[in-house]
Amino acid sequence: MQILTFTNQKGGASKTTSAWAVGHCLAHAGHKVLLVDADPQRNLTQCLPTVPSDKSLTNVLEGSLTLAQAMYPVGTNLWLVPATQTLAAAEKILGTDAMYALVFKNALAGLDKLVDFVIFDTGPSPNSPLAMAAITASDRVFIPTTPEFFAYNGLENLLELIKRIQKNLTPSLQVGGIFFTKYSPTYRRSLHHQFVKVMREQPGMGPLVLDTTIRENVAVAEAQVNQQSLYEWDSGATALADYEKLTQEILTRSVNGKAKN
Repeated sequence: MQILTFTNQKGGASKTTSAWAVGHCLAHAGHKVLLVDADPQRNLTQCLPTVPSDKSLTNVLEGSLTLAQAMYPVGTNLWLVPATQTLAAAEKILGTDAMYALVFKNALAGLDKLVDFVIFDTGPSPNSPLAMAAITASDRVFIPTTPEFFAYNGLENLLELIKRIQKNLTPSLQVGGIFFTKYSPTYRRSLHHQFVKVMREQPGMGPLVLDTTIRENVAVAEAQVNQQSLYEWDSGATALADYEKLTQEILTRSVNGKAKN
């Protein structure tokens, strides 16, 4: 079982969309996937088929359920531990527990017999209790980001946070990779392309940048509003082709161990 977290320090980087799309791509390829909505904004939950609210991530934080006990089926090979309106308050209480970073690590019991992948979607603050707990429980962290100058400093800070978690809590944790979303090679005469090129040349960060970029595509928002996958909504969407390529790159790195510490 592989445990992946999608996170970034800023909103609008397509964390939720990436967790959603990669989850669907893995499930479509025959892997059993559990999506965990660890963001109090609940966007991941809202773009998947509606599930009952009697079990949610709040129950996991309270210790009354494990992740395996709180999951609902939302598609073929796909399950969700949903977020509800109670999650924000539960996160505040979680933050008062000195051992909060281990809450998901301790709630994984039995999942390895049920699913092949667990994917955490987090909020826009990796320092929040929920995001910290997700990263701590993970094998690999994937960082979606937009191809813009101001994203660079945030990436440096996030990588430092991951290093601290590696050192103090999860020595096996790896950065699976950084990938660019909302990418347009024709934007202002390829400004995006130039930024990605510069990022790939950075000594410390460059080796972490994945080959795949995700193009902007209105089909993503349309599918999410209608609580459908891209396979259901528009199987010819450019975003689906990009996310399938990204998913294959993630699988290749997972099998070959190419992720970087």
